[in-house]
Amino acid sequence: MELDPLSLDDRRRYGLMISLIQPRPIAWVSTADPEGRRNLAPFSFFTGITAKPLTVCFCPVRTRHGKKKDTLLNVEETKQFVVNLAVESNARQMVATSADVERGVDEFALAGLTPLPSLKVKPPRVKESPAALECELHSIVTISEGALGGTLVIGTVTHIHIDDALWKDGAFTHKDLKPVGRLGGAWYTTTKDDFEIPRPGGGA
Repeated sequence: MELDPLSLDDRRRYGLMISLIQPRPIAWVSTADPEGRRNLAPFSFFTGITAKPLTVCFCPVRTRHGKKKDTLLNVEETKQFVVNLAVESNARQMVATSADVERGVDEFALAGLTPLPSLKVKPPRVKESPAALECELHSIVTISEGALGGTLVIGTVTHIHIDDALWKDGAFTHKDLKPVGRLGGAWYTTTKDDFEIPRPGGGA
């Protein structure tokens, strides 16, 4: 099968991308608008960029009508966000916060989650998440506008929260964290079926 992306419509290209790029880690991003109204939403186009400075990114895709997501609007206006980690114990609540609701609706309340104050940014973090990264906006790169257009949001991590129960001898493992990843459609995955392959030379 050979496919030219330009021969596919927007929905088909998006469906093909999320089917090919998997599993994907999930950034469960909490923000607040300038009035302090909370927002919480998951994004599965998410990764780390660099350790110096500690930097992460996520990509909010515009709606099929070309509207910006509330998360992106809030980050543009306040320059701050928190990446909470999605794990097995909060997966259903994480998915609940993906509901398409009006701006200003509190997804913390919608999903029965507990907001906790952050230390260095205004948006709250999720108590039910075992780890959270407080971020100041580094930059925003708009790749395209319109239906299913995308934006790259880059944040500098200013503070990290990790549940004490996970922290063992200065580190923690995926076995304790129990993260979930996004697959195609409405499917998710865990890290239970893992395997280790040492790199040549013994590097990490």
